Amino acid sequence: MWLYRERPIQNLIQKQIKPPFLTHNFNQQMASSSSSSASVSSLSSISSSSSSNNKLINKPNTFSHSQFPPSRRQFLKGLSLLVPAFTTTLIPLHSPLPSLAAKEIEVGSYLPQSTSDPNFVLFQASSKDTPALRAGNVQPYQFVLPPTWKQLRIANILSGNYCQPKCAEPWIEVKFEDEKQGKIQVVASPLIRLTNKPNATIEDIGSPEKVIASLGPFVTGNTLDLDEELLETSIEKIGDQTYYKYVLETPFALTGSHNIAKATAKGNTLVLFVASASDKQWPSSQKTLKAIVDSFHV
Repeated sequence: MWLYRERPIQNLIQKQIKPPFLTHNFNQQMASSSSSSASVSSLSSISSSSSSNNKLINKPNTFSHSQFPPSRRQFLKGLSLLVPAFTTTLIPLHSPLPSLAAKEIEVGSYLPQSTSDPNFVLFQASSKDTPALRAGNVQPYQFVLPPTWKQLRIANILSGNYCQPKCAEPWIEVKFEDEKQGKIQVVASPLIRLTNKPNATIEDIGSPEKVIASLGPFVTGNTLDLDEELLETSIEKIGDQTYYKYVLETPFALTGSHNIAKATAKGNTLVLFVASASDKQWPSSQKTLKAIVDSFHV
């Protein structure tokens, strides 16, 4: 039920505000508007009509609800007349700015060709790419990937942007995807979450099994059962840097049934590189995904 109070209407009258839906011939004006252009004309005629009834408007005591029944339906109909007149002239003040960190176009259009394999392009992360790199929490890293892949946008809450430079939980650095081959992502975790030793190496944190047990949910997107899903572990040395490598079969993972991962620690952060594929993608893409993971280094 709609209740009407005379005080707001009287205030409108004292301010000489004459909305179209308060005139006695509103229903006749509404019936005559059959199109958008006719609606605009009706507004003009209604406005003229309201100005011609100044004597009536200037006498608030002569109003009665029978003369001016401003029902909710009439109010909404009055507003509907205004919509066609203004929607065609609305202009956005600005367009969303493109993200520098996620172009969502094929990486081959802007990344340089890999010098080690012409079938790949080289991604070298820099301070312009992620909040953690700008804050100095992650050391620059690089890897190769096919030129047809696309970089994906990462939600602000997952990128670590809100907590840099003192994040207590892992975050996603970058993510790339190809619908036919799979996806890759770089996950970073503060060392304080894994060990109390500053500038610890990955060996200081523990065995390959211990490291992947701590970061497993970031590989699968949900949970990781080491006894059932961890197929293979290995250790790789590149210069002074040690990397733990993993092969996982994760049928219930949100990221994909097949995952290959590589982890290392440098500075105050442990960096985990993950390549994932579905059962459909894996047969044709496993060789490519292994090459991508092998190329990753900090």
